Amino acid sequence: MSEQIVVLPVGIVHNPLTDPVDDGWDSVQSRIDLDETRFTAECLVGLDEFSHVEVVFLLHRVPEDEVCAGTRHPRGRSDFPPVGIFAQRGRNRPNRIGVTVCRLLAVRETSIEVEGLDAIDGTPVLDIKPYIREFAPRGTVRQPRWSTELMARYWSPAKA
Repeated sequence: MSEQIVVLPVGIVHNPLTDPVDDGWDSVQSRIDLDETRFTAECLVGLDEFSHVEVVFLLHRVPEDEVCAGTRHPRGRSDFPPVGIFAQRGRNRPNRIGVTVCRLLAVRETSIEVEGLDAIDGTPVLDIKPYIREFAPRGTVRQPRWSTELMARYWSPAKA
């Protein structure tokens, strides 16, 4: 499995955040500008009928030497069990790919505005998909208690 795959970004994220943070992403508003050398406004026709989009992006500021291919404590917290990188959603992933469902606020020409995208300014966007409820999990969703605790303030600002 050593075949390389080349993926070109479809756009770039613009927002006020220049450094990754662990919590408080829900109110972050971002604009995604598409690559106008490859895309016209036509590619976004009909997207405004959806309330949410799924954004696939590259965690471009994670250094290669910080990528994890084994186990680690989520967020480096020893009170959480060590789990494999594929059993968590940390940014230090082998291919540094992030995926987030966020609210779609507006569609304008070759840009979209979203809220709740956990990507910093300058992040390359690999794909944008409409969120369709039929692609959501079917049946009961189960997850370990540590992940619920870890995500408790991810979307809301931390309380002082």
